[in-house]
Amino acid sequence: MKHNLKLAALSLAVMASTNAFAQESSEPDYKHWIGLSGMYYNADESRPLSLTENGAYDEGQGLSVEYGFRFTQSWAARIEITDLELDNAAGNTAGDADGEMVGVDAMYFMPDDAWFLFAGVKRQSVGVSTTQGNIGIGKHWDIHESVKLITEVAAYHDFGEDYNDYSLKLGIAVPFGKSTPKAPVDSDNDGVVDGKDQCPMTPAGVRVDATGCSVDNDNDGVMNSVDQCPNTPAGTQVDAMGCAIKDADNDGVVDSKDMCPDTEAGVKVDAKGCTVFDQETVEITLRVLFDNESAVVKMPKDPEISEFAEFMKQYPSTTAVIEGHTSAPGTESYNMDLSERRAANFKEVMVDMYGIDATRLDTVGYGETQLLDTASNAEAHRVNRRISVTVKDTVKVPEEK
Repeated sequence: MKHNLKLAALSLAVMASTNAFAQESSEPDYKHWIGLSGMYYNADESRPLSLTENGAYDEGQGLSVEYGFRFTQSWAARIEITDLELDNAAGNTAGDADGEMVGVDAMYFMPDDAWFLFAGVKRQSVGVSTTQGNIGIGKHWDIHESVKLITEVAAYHDFGEDYNDYSLKLGIAVPFGKSTPKAPVDSDNDGVVDGKDQCPMTPAGVRVDATGCSVDNDNDGVMNSVDQCPNTPAGTQVDAMGCAIKDADNDGVVDSKDMCPDTEAGVKVDAKGCTVFDQETVEITLRVLFDNESAVVKMPKDPEISEFAEFMKQYPSTTAVIEGHTSAPGTESYNMDLSERRAANFKEVMVDMYGIDATRLDTVGYGETQLLDTASNAEAHRVNRRISVTVKDTVKVPEEK
């Protein structure tokens, strides 16, 4: 009898595990269930009828009620109460015993609810009260949307007396508390849900096929099926075959049509690839002060003087008139001569130190005739002792993109 029971238990376990792979994938659609099952129970042959009676139990049957709750898709717990009757192994009905078995189980459901494993603790009060640990395997078979068939096989072990019992269970479960279906997830937002996406990390904006993989690996606008240059660098202009169109100066006009192949970067070009120019007025004014009765340029490397010289070099078609001035004290003839020397000395600095062509610079002295400040004090005299020069021109400048 015990041998037959073990074969039956093994068969049920194998049947549950092999049928798991025949089930279609589905998300769990319930969080609670109540079950009612019949149980076949086989007791250890050495388990005594009671502390005072001789003999042992053989097998029995029971009626089980359970309530289960699923915490997550995989994990659940249940409470189970079983009305259990065990038979006297000697066949004497007077030795049969009724009682109950109460316990809790932790349950782990395999993916798609293919089958589940469970383990827990049971308190059995039949003849001799005992506390047992139990493990088992089972499955909830879909019969109807609101009804499931329960099949389980379990093993029990009494750690105190070292008894080993077995049971088979067949019953009906009623699930309730349906969970809200989750919308399909599309992690890379390419329009293909994760369950079908064979390329789950596609960069944003890349076109994909039905499997979620790029149809244009180098993202040049040419489909992989016709792209003869599948690894074109990003941003490269390509032809209908996906190969780069040469544009040496990167101005947007291909070399075969570019009449100005060395266009400066960042400027606007016309259809022939040549720079588009605009008219612009450029101007710079410089004022340099002098000590009293001095024509010496004290700081010829002053940043403002250097900037003026660079401006002259940047616009080589420009010319300038250097104007010399003095303050009011002194005779008119002395001041006129001093102003001319100041202008001449500044021109010499421009030519000798900065390399400006002398023909681009003229000088003139105004003496005390063009005072900036007519007051008769030290500050007025200081600002009037000066040279001033203004350069202004209208030039063509490239338009920026």
